[in-house]
Amino acid sequence: MRLPAALQELLDEGIIDAVVRQLKSGKEASVYVVRCGDQTRCAKVYKDMAQRSFQRRAQYQEGRKVRGSRESRAMAKSTRYGRKEQESAWKNAEVDALYRLSGAGVRVPQPFGFFNGVLIMEMVTDAYGDSAPRLGEVELSAAVARDYHRFLIGQIVRMLSAGLIHGDLSQFNVLIGEQGPVIIDLPQAVDAAGNNNSFAMLERDVTNITEKLGQFAPELLETRFAHEMWTLFEQGELKPDSELTGIHIRDETPANLDQVVSAIEDARYEEMARREREAAE
Repeated sequence: MRLPAALQELLDEGIIDAVVRQLKSGKEASVYVVRCGDQTRCAKVYKDMAQRSFQRRAQYQEGRKVRGSRESRAMAKSTRYGRKEQESAWKNAEVDALYRLSGAGVRVPQPFGFFNGVLIMEMVTDAYGDSAPRLGEVELSAAVARDYHRFLIGQIVRMLSAGLIHGDLSQFNVLIGEQGPVIIDLPQAVDAAGNNNSFAMLERDVTNITEKLGQFAPELLETRFAHEMWTLFEQGELKPDSELTGIHIRDETPANLDQVVSAIEDARYEEMARREREAAE
């Protein structure tokens, strides 16, 4: 098995003791089963920009914080330095999200460190100690599907309460571990308050999970959790343990156009002021 240079470096430095096998290779990264002492863990090796096929990356990065105004300008202009900073920010995004969500009580793989572009994290296993299957690979009873749906909607609420949206949640990045569903693959995690596409991504995440589990429990297809949780989030009332109903009645009140125009103008002036401050630095 030919190893990526970054993974070989971890072997040489003694951060990992052995590479057991490759677990999977995806559009963003390759994952390997490794041994650290007597522990079996996963090593996620991120691919460089030139090797990746993931599209619309800028859409996901909107609203993410960068280190300073110099980095922000370089990334906006896509200079060589800016592209390097973008690459670093993208690779660090999942690490930051895992630590943040783990601390918020979201069931994600436990991270153990990020070394030279390689994320070491918990290996999620089934009841037999084998690598856990994806949600899309299992058959479920209606009762289990309802339980999983209730749990995953609760996890999405916890993520949103922590200020993040997965952004690419589906049957392919939920593992069914020994204790139940585990959410994985977070390099595209979205800043809920800072991204103009936040609700659309949240709604897509909820829809993907609902449609998959609705194959086993069709009544789930009638729920409207995304709108309900987003309304609470916008009102500042969403809590990690908020109890949702799955019922949402849309507000059909006509928009006040004067207020909308005023809000757009305020945002435009704020953006102009921000750019002037950055140019002066």
